[in-house]
Amino acid sequence: MNRSNQDWWPNRLNLDILDKNAQQLDPRGEEFNYQEEFQKLDFEALKEDIEAVMTDSEDWWPADYGHYGPLFIRMSWHSAGTYRTSDGRGGAAGGRQRFAPLSSWPDNANLDKARRLLWPVKQKYGRKISWADLLVLAGNVAMESMGFQTFGFAGGREDDFAPDESVDWGPEDEMETNERFGEPGDLQDGLGATVMGLIYVNPEGPDGEPAPEASAKNIRESFSRMAMNDEETVALIAGGHTFGKVHGADDPDDHVGPEPEAAPIEKQGLGWESDYGEGKGDDTITSGIEGPWTQSPIEWDMDYLNNLLDYEWEAEKGPGGAWQWTPKSEELENSASGAHDDSEKRTPMMLTTDIALKKDSDYREIVERFQENPMEFGITFAKAWYKLIHRDMGPPERFLGPEVPDEEMIWQDPLPDADYDLVGDEEIAELKEHVLDSELSVTQLVKTAWASASTYRDSDKRGGPNGARIRLEPQRSWEVNEPAKLETVLSTLEEIQDEFNSSRSDDVRVSLADLIVLGGAAAVEQAAADAGYDVEVPFEPGRTDASPEQTDEDSFEALKPKADGFRNYMEADLPHQPEEHLVDKADLLSLTPEEMTALVGGMRTMGVTHQDSDLGVFTDEPQTLTNDFFANLLDMRYEWEESDTDGVYEGYDRETGDVEWKGTRFDLIFGSNDRLRAIAEVYGTNDGEEEFVHDFVDAWSTVMKLDRFDLE
Repeated sequence: MNRSNQDWWPNRLNLDILDKNAQQLDPRGEEFNYQEEFQKLDFEALKEDIEAVMTDSEDWWPADYGHYGPLFIRMSWHSAGTYRTSDGRGGAAGGRQRFAPLSSWPDNANLDKARRLLWPVKQKYGRKISWADLLVLAGNVAMESMGFQTFGFAGGREDDFAPDESVDWGPEDEMETNERFGEPGDLQDGLGATVMGLIYVNPEGPDGEPAPEASAKNIRESFSRMAMNDEETVALIAGGHTFGKVHGADDPDDHVGPEPEAAPIEKQGLGWESDYGEGKGDDTITSGIEGPWTQSPIEWDMDYLNNLLDYEWEAEKGPGGAWQWTPKSEELENSASGAHDDSEKRTPMMLTTDIALKKDSDYREIVERFQENPMEFGITFAKAWYKLIHRDMGPPERFLGPEVPDEEMIWQDPLPDADYDLVGDEEIAELKEHVLDSELSVTQLVKTAWASASTYRDSDKRGGPNGARIRLEPQRSWEVNEPAKLETVLSTLEEIQDEFNSSRSDDVRVSLADLIVLGGAAAVEQAAADAGYDVEVPFEPGRTDASPEQTDEDSFEALKPKADGFRNYMEADLPHQPEEHLVDKADLLSLTPEEMTALVGGMRTMGVTHQDSDLGVFTDEPQTLTNDFFANLLDMRYEWEESDTDGVYEGYDRETGDVEWKGTRFDLIFGSNDRLRAIAEVYGTNDGEEEFVHDFVDAWSTVMKLDRFDLE
């Protein structure tokens, strides 16, 4: 096999994650519109077909208790549960459980069978239902078929057709190992799970030891990084473990074959083949832990909470060689039926992660309250499950289908409706004039618009300028936004907004969210005009201003950038090189390498740098949209050397020896990396400036409307 450039030079900047933003991977072509296809779906018929699959046990993988519902719940949970708040990546979108590494994670063992069981349904409905939607809808249908009332379901998740290579799952080289903690409880920044290849935490306990108190700490850390508070965490664990069983007929190491990615070609994507007994049914080996949690594993009831609280439990090694907990009381002994033979009896068990809910005082208080209030427990679980499977979908306007609930939750970043008429072309021109006639500079206007819009994350469709949350906490206090300078810009724009709105005799109004974006557009047009180019930056009004009550400060804190190469900003002591953080930020904005390059070059020449630094501003005409950044970076008159200041490089005039320019790795990467240099050379030629200006405007407009799902 040919070795790639990345093999030869492993430290080479990898732009692959940006390439996918420019590729059309969907085999159905660019004209395919999944949202339109979903609207044609007979939703009730689809749910009936899913439920029919659940109770039609197949010989090749027989259903526990004659019902695949618990298996489908686990599939749904593990599809959605990879979401983490740090970067919004993971989650159910894309149906990524179909691809490595998720398809072959130890925690997803035998979920390949669940997806194959659903194939006849997918085959029947084709393009009208994505795998991404089907994988989580199956969990809802499973719960409903076993007597639970779910909170709702929304479709709209599109399928990926390649693995998501942008996700950092952890530093380990082997599955089920743990090298992601510094001090105990100090999980590596950006990760969600505590063990490589697991969705959350080790069910046996930290490092495979049955230590409930330590397990509770890991649970709290992991679930909080996946957007769940203590109450939601308890509800999810208790509700999910009300259904089904775990499988550990014997030791997995002795009997279970390779995962799907390592299985022979004739297995056709199936893995974990077991040679223990029949390898299925009662002989199934998945986690290595064995037994049901409750006496009625395919019914919604209170047995899980009652068993957990009303009985004492002790740790022991089960038949699979893993730590699990058995009741001390004989009352629970043989109180559950066998999964494949009603005449056989089984004793309920608990995981260390279950006992942790009883041993941790805060969790226990919630568990006891839920036991005393079954209705509250059911509602809390329903809403937490709904949040789990929809957390990465963004605002409600993206939600499709007849079961979308009317209630809007705070985690959906709600926005008010516009109760006024939007500005038209005449008003837009008037507002642009007011903004440019103010004391605000091109740099100030562009910097503020970028700070507002660049919070967007395509990973979970959060952030962006809609809502004008840059004026609210926590965004207005972020260091990267230069709070004191930001306050000057916002107060001026608010004055313009108030003057405009109060002067109208009609119902036309402008929101601050729209005015921030419009101010950036006007500034870019002015900067282009000063360079000799007449351009119009597209602007679509319709953004509204969110209130503090509609803004969860803690949740939005996760959007704070630790590095923003577009503004030449980076916190100290981050683990990767600056250019890698730049690419990561560009990917979250769904940019291509060309768009990233154009935006950096344009923002530098307009002086849009943190604290108005001269780093990267390779021009004698700041606030003008020229191609000077590229022309001077590539000019061989200058020789670059690392300076005495950490992270700063100096460009010396070869003839005079004078320092002409200063920059960072964010800047020099466009002359160093072969692919980025090739793009920079297009823009840096004598006849490349006009193309650059238009490309910058296009890329700028793309970022400004990333969160305008109402325009799709």
